[in-house]
Amino acid sequence: MPLLSTRGAGSAKGFGLTAGGGISYPFDIEFLVVAGGGGGGQRNSAGGGAAGAGGYRTSTQSITTKNTVITVTVGDGGSGSTGGTGQNGGSSSFSATGLSTITSAGGGYGATTTGQPNAASGGSGGGSAHPGGGVGSGNTPNVSPSQGNNGGSFIDTPSYGGGGGGGASQAGSNGGSQGGKGGNGTANSISGPSVTYAGGGGGGAQYGTAGQGGSGGGGNGAIDGSAGQAGTANLGGGGGGGGAPGGQGGKGVVILKVLEKNYTGVTTGSPVVTTSGSAPSAYKILTFNGSGSYTA
Repeated sequence: MPLLSTRGAGSAKGFGLTAGGGISYPFDIEFLVVAGGGGGGQRNSAGGGAAGAGGYRTSTQSITTKNTVITVTVGDGGSGSTGGTGQNGGSSSFSATGLSTITSAGGGYGATTTGQPNAASGGSGGGSAHPGGGVGSGNTPNVSPSQGNNGGSFIDTPSYGGGGGGGASQAGSNGGSQGGKGGNGTANSISGPSVTYAGGGGGGAQYGTAGQGGSGGGGNGAIDGSAGQAGTANLGGGGGGGGAPGGQGGKGVVILKVLEKNYTGVTTGSPVVTTSGSAPSAYKILTFNGSGSYTA
């Protein structure tokens, strides 16, 4: 009896059994961090380089301390070119004291001939829009596993096609016979059903057929001076290359997944909260379409 009486709540916590509210520490939290897609470029009447998708990163971290505040930042999509240079997408991130900060870089903008013949690097890189114009590099800055891929090159003939934007799982295709296809994104089932994120935009073309956006929200390219299609919001898709303007990049998203028994319900920024599965293996899914926080 004396031995039992000395083991109070603090001692139980020390053995990793419980902490306040019945939550057991440590426990894991899964996350998906997708940045905003870049804005598409333009080339004279068309043929603009497509934009790269926002960077895509996913993993799990262990929560060891009560009241750990996880700060979530969701990057906006970059503006498409209207004659000058477009914009890269905004970065998205997951950060907390005592945890590794995870940042996904915004997608690189697509190249133009009137403003910037070289596409930008980023989570995934943009496509070029000029002979010899540089393509954007993906996975910039470099992380492992890779957060994205390179954009494609502009090819003069026969359709004067701009390069496709890079996607999370595939590089953008080169133009030429048509606008380059955007690189495909990556499927993820963190929220329950499988959803594909971070597809690159399709390159524009002066003649023939514009490039298709990659799976995961990449915007289609355009022909004959039409506007490139926007990337899909909250999938981080790159904007399509066009005439005037290039397509807007799609906003990013951050999703957290935690066992329901460990869920506190303390949030800011109004994430969409859903439940997946059934007890004792039910999970709470927090989808942040804008910036906010969760206290674990």
